[in-house]
Amino acid sequence: MNLTTLIGEPWSDYGLIDSGNGRKLERYGRFRFIRPEPQAMWQPASDDWRADGEFIPGSDEDGGGRWYYEQPVPADGWPLHWNEVTFQSSCTPFRHLGFFPDMAPVWDDLRGAIADKPDAEVMNLFGYTGVGTLALSAGGARMVHVDASKKSVAQARANAALSGMEDRPVRWIVEDAAKFVAREVRRGRRYDGILLDPPKYGRGPDGEIWRLEEDLPALIANCRALLDADSRFLFLTVYAVRMSALAIGELLRQAFADLPGTVEAGELAVREEQRGLLLPTAIWARWRR
Repeated sequence: MNLTTLIGEPWSDYGLIDSGNGRKLERYGRFRFIRPEPQAMWQPASDDWRADGEFIPGSDEDGGGRWYYEQPVPADGWPLHWNEVTFQSSCTPFRHLGFFPDMAPVWDDLRGAIADKPDAEVMNLFGYTGVGTLALSAGGARMVHVDASKKSVAQARANAALSGMEDRPVRWIVEDAAKFVAREVRRGRRYDGILLDPPKYGRGPDGEIWRLEEDLPALIANCRALLDADSRFLFLTVYAVRMSALAIGELLRQAFADLPGTVEAGELAVREEQRGLLLPTAIWARWRR
């Protein structure tokens, strides 16, 4: 299986300014932030890293740490734009800023996959704050947005309102993703596409435990049952560095062996503005008809 890199290019409201020495300097609208980045093992282009805030990790490698600010940053966030989508960015306790900018090429790719099917029904599992859901909705899809976090789904709905898309056909579901998909299989439902961005570890609203390495194969099998020969895609992204693009590619290849189409895999990366080098961020696998 050949591996492909999907590259996130800078846009008006986001850019990777510089990277190196285990950190990255990014712009989010009018603000600049420094965050840890273990993949940035090289030297930065510049020593002048002026930023409004920096996230300093703690001893907990799965998300501990806190933000330190050099300049005032709105605690309730500030609006950013990606094409038709307006959404709120903010400094979260988990070092993220309310969305994943490296997903931009994925949103473009999936919009292209359904461009000739404006009534396509697409499910976004682990949909977080809904930027991907709204990106596909703006491309014409009827969306089902699923996330176990009430707070994330509330933010996703707020982002829909910010985008003037509150009347778009989107079902907002607060539920454990694996349980919801299993129930959809029992109902005999089908989808034209599934966007799947599972965390390494998580808890559902009723205390359900999600462990990526253990639970991903069963989830992929159920997702496959919701797709058929007329469906367009399943796109899986994984941020767990211990997994391999080749491994998740083979998982999809076997699961979709009975359907026409192709399976590809590779890495997501963001292009640095200073030198044009690519900073790897995640791995992905995709079935597409």
